[in-house]
Amino acid sequence: MAVDLLIARRHLAANKKQTLVAVLGVTFGIAMFILMISFMTGVNAFMETTMLSLTPDIHIYNDIKTDYRASVAAAYYQNRDLLIVVRHPKPKKVRVNLKNAENIVADLKKNPLVAGVSPMVSSQVFYNYGPVQINGYIEGVDILAESAMFDLKGKMVAGQPRNLLSTGKGIIMGSGLATKLNLSMGDMVTLATPDATSMRFRVVGIFRIGVGAVDDVRSYVTLASGQQLLGKDRSYMTDISLQLKDKSRSGSLAAEFAKRYGDKADDWESANSSVSASNLVRDVLTCVVSITLLVVAGFGIYNIMNTTIKNKRKDIAIQKAQGYAGKDIVVIFL
Repeated sequence: MAVDLLIARRHLAANKKQTLVAVLGVTFGIAMFILMISFMTGVNAFMETTMLSLTPDIHIYNDIKTDYRASVAAAYYQNRDLLIVVRHPKPKKVRVNLKNAENIVADLKKNPLVAGVSPMVSSQVFYNYGPVQINGYIEGVDILAESAMFDLKGKMVAGQPRNLLSTGKGIIMGSGLATKLNLSMGDMVTLATPDATSMRFRVVGIFRIGVGAVDDVRSYVTLASGQQLLGKDRSYMTDISLQLKDKSRSGSLAAEFAKRYGDKADDWESANSSVSASNLVRDVLTCVVSITLLVVAGFGIYNIMNTTIKNKRKDIAIQKAQGYAGKDIVVIFL
């Protein structure tokens, strides 16, 4: 082996220019392969982190269903041979909150497969600041659980999530919403619900997710403040967000929770099918580009080896005449 390595070094040093060109060609091909793999992997990770940064592994909520086939008139005349036509029926008042939400939260916290539970109260609101009125959404949450689940602390541009706990009527707003309302830390803003109830909140934090659909409309208050804004009691909750220890089991667990609690449960893949599809397209593109680069680099290496061996035929013949085995010659060129 020592003699083989010595001969290999002599071959490499005999024509330094050719050796340098060969090394640079292989290096460039493999470097482009690494660059493309790293770039596409990074893009996928960035897109997934950005788009799914506020998406729970499982989202439990009350799926509102409006069925206009039944009516009071039909129930009243049900035993008569009549054709009943009700025009423009008034929809009945539907329940948007989760039934028995407190017991559901307590049961989920005991589940060994669940890493985090964040109950919330969500509602459409109007943000009023001076003459400006903007439509958006408010989420009353357990801010510590919400921050641990979605890393709100790392997305804050002003203030901290725990500021909600030290302020009686505090609110954390999206950066786009704060800009539209011309609000900054310490300012007061009035929130009005569709039911005409309103409350004033003080801005104690501003976050930026990087998605306009979130930053321009969403804000956070404490769970108690959200319930008070809607005029509801402490048991009123509209959504429950879950973080699992094993994210790959979200589909099966969502079906299990929906059956157990009688509410709608969506896993993160079902709720973000477009994101998953775009990730699949980028993964396929990454594989195609990677295989192409490897094939090009492989042909480059083959061409270099083929040319080198042809130029060294006389040296190979001398080595074979001196008794070198074929495997020794292969080791020298490799």
